[in-house]
Amino acid sequence: MRNNAGNPDQLIVLWTSGDKAVAENMVFMYTLNAKMKGWWKEVCLIVWGPSSRLLAEDAELQEYIKVMKENGVVLKACKACADRYGVTKNLENMGINVIYIGELFTRYLKKDYKVITI
Repeated sequence: MRNNAGNPDQLIVLWTSGDKAVAENMVFMYTLNAKMKGWWKEVCLIVWGPSSRLLAEDAELQEYIKVMKENGVVLKACKACADRYGVTKNLENMGINVIYIGELFTRYLKKDYKVITI
């Protein structure tokens, strides 16, 4: 029997909310601390939906993203959403890997990765 489990020490944070308070007081705070304090060996933040527009328009959140990147958080964004909001280049310029995420996210779920959705 093949082991189909994901990495038990990798966290996927799926950020979909367009609410800045949610970003600052939960998503970004937990994601960064989870990586910096070693709560998880690998931490990946996925920007999907309205969060992509919020991030592209908010300089404070962009600074926070830089800190996450510097601390080793893997950053990905949904290309379909970014294209829809017209922010693909903005996100790429922040060092975010903008890709079609649906199939990849499905693999994460099927392999039982640890996922937080906000």
